[in-house]
Amino acid sequence: MEFQHMRIARPVSLLSKSGEMYASGLDLQIIGEFRDHEGFSGCMLGRDDLPWHLEFTQCYFHPVTPSPSAEDLLVLYVPDQDGWATRCAKMDQAGFVRVKSFNPYWERRGATFQDVDGYRVVIQQMRWGER
Repeated sequence: MEFQHMRIARPVSLLSKSGEMYASGLDLQIIGEFRDHEGFSGCMLGRDDLPWHLEFTQCYFHPVTPSPSAEDLLVLYVPDQDGWATRCAKMDQAGFVRVKSFNPYWERRGATFQDVDGYRVVIQQMRWGER
């Protein structure tokens, strides 16, 4: 079986805030939205050139409290040093908070950012598969 696309879904406490932060920090666009679909609202962020997208949901009837751990990571690889620095600056400007990574591996060539719910994003300065 070959997979065509990947969706990463997370419950959030502030749907519009999370959407704005990730869209701005990662240069993503809203590719889909839904409101009050059986008690759930959500937005999907991605780009046409990516084989994945993010979905954030909020449930109003049975609220789900986000419960990320320090190792619940979304890791994105940016091989170019200047591109990496620019992406990190965009994450700062979008309202993410830089935090020390729980796993020291990510501190060597990366920066770890935390969103309003405590989910973490690592911007790693290397090409995927590089050793």
